[in-house]
Amino acid sequence: MPENRSTTPQAPQVHTCGDRRRLEFQPGMIQSEMLLSRPDHLLLRYARAMMCFTLFVPRPRHILMVGLGGGSLLKFCHRHLPDARITVLELRADVIALREQFILPPDDARLRIIETDAVSYIRQHPGCADVLLLDGYDETGLPPALGSARFYADCLRSLLPGGVLVANLFSYDEHYPAMLARLMLTFRGAVCHFDDIAGNNRIIFAAKPQQHVPGRAMRVVRLVRWRQACGLAFLNRLLPAWQLWRLRRQSGADGG
Repeated sequence: MPENRSTTPQAPQVHTCGDRRRLEFQPGMIQSEMLLSRPDHLLLRYARAMMCFTLFVPRPRHILMVGLGGGSLLKFCHRHLPDARITVLELRADVIALREQFILPPDDARLRIIETDAVSYIRQHPGCADVLLLDGYDETGLPPALGSARFYADCLRSLLPGGVLVANLFSYDEHYPAMLARLMLTFRGAVCHFDDIAGNNRIIFAAKPQQHVPGRAMRVVRLVRWRQACGLAFLNRLLPAWQLWRLRRQSGADGG
């Protein structure tokens, strides 16, 4: 999220009820939620949907995340994708300070949580990741800089060939059509989404083209769009549950 917000951010609130702990930036607006008994389990539908990036890039080497929240995606990736490095960009120190309450693993050779402006960081790190997850909301919504044409162009440059960008957007956001159009233009139409898998959250997948031959990410984009065009979008709605089961089985983790 950008540094020049016009209002002073409200302090994040942590609420615990039984086995559940949630993070809120405004009362009643859940930013992140976890089970204390299973801290790396993905409770929220949009987070499960975002993990479908592994359909596009099954064995990511470096995952770059914008927005920490309660670290749900971080924890799941850290446990179930043991060969991946993870870098998380978070502007707010008060959010990072909650990492122990949300049982986040410590920084090590595989994990870094950086207090920084994601817009500047991504501009300064081209070709650094093969997966980029954008979920940088605050109490006022998505900062405008995280949906701008320049930011999306920097995101494209930050991806390695065959990489994928995953953006969590709200379908009712008045700026949603413009942001989708910018992504389509920046990624030359290599953009898709799965219908009705995350409520009002629209999870957008955008693949970076590879030279000469289309890579796996591009082929998956084409398959998803073909299914929608042929009236088979219901098949896409089954993907999050199936993919999470596959990842847990592949990593040998029980429960979850």
